[in-house]
Amino acid sequence: MIDKLEMFIALAREEHFGRAAESLGIAQPTLSSGLKQLEAQLGVQLVWRGARFAGLTPEGQRVLVWARQIVGDTHTMREEMRSLRAGLSGDLRLAAIPTALSAVAALTARFAADNPNVRLTVLSRPSTAILSMIENLQADAGVTYLDNEPLGRMTALPLYRERFCFVCPGSNPLADRAELGWAEIADQPLCLLTPDMQNRRIVNQAFLEVDRSVTPAIESNSTVVLMAHVAAGPWATVLPARMARFLGAGKGVRIIPLSAAARSPVVGLIAPHREPHTPVLAALLRTARSVSEVEAAETER
Repeated sequence: MIDKLEMFIALAREEHFGRAAESLGIAQPTLSSGLKQLEAQLGVQLVWRGARFAGLTPEGQRVLVWARQIVGDTHTMREEMRSLRAGLSGDLRLAAIPTALSAVAALTARFAADNPNVRLTVLSRPSTAILSMIENLQADAGVTYLDNEPLGRMTALPLYRERFCFVCPGSNPLADRAELGWAEIADQPLCLLTPDMQNRRIVNQAFLEVDRSVTPAIESNSTVVLMAHVAAGPWATVLPARMARFLGAGKGVRIIPLSAAARSPVVGLIAPHREPHTPVLAALLRTARSVSEVEAAETER
């Protein structure tokens, strides 16, 4: 039944029979046959069918919750047995918000040094996509904001507090300042992340807290694009300090701390709320505790 539950999860994720089959590496008739067999075994209809996928039935929505739990627990059992037989090995898929990518290296470098037989994949994704990927078993864990938007039922471990900086060319009139307030930069020609990014929503809120709002000159979903425009033209941007230092190295830009009056959001590691975790994921959580810069206990949300 596990393979049929995996088919059902893939269909719920992709919302398209062809794409779901492709994601599993099987033919579409095989997928359709497997789903019909699952419905027969459970005695309920799981999917509204028409010319194309039309959504999950109420029974299908409930089965999806069970399917994710059962398949996740099965993967955990297999990983635990493999680790007992051959030591810690396998794959670890980590999804991270774009502004945390430079900080993630501190976590993955320590983890890789301690667990050389585990292959790492790190993907850049928006916070909402990270939650979806973990729920749909496409990612094992994520690095995202912990205290800005709901995480649902997740194990969360703080890693660091995000401090913001104003990044500008050396020719900018504010370039020689040691620190700036958010109101002082509101009229600058800013490059900011797109509104679908949680970082942008945090930045917008910081401006609102000083009774200002901004209309960026340039928007992008890439921090590299933001820094490239600052280095090439008259624009400026707002970035977390770690990312600003990493991207700004050697580019002749000025990186100026912004006042701490605005909130400093916590970035941390999230993982499925499931006990036990896979051996690989448990090892990642141990590593995260060792590199955490935030004195806070692991929380379950």
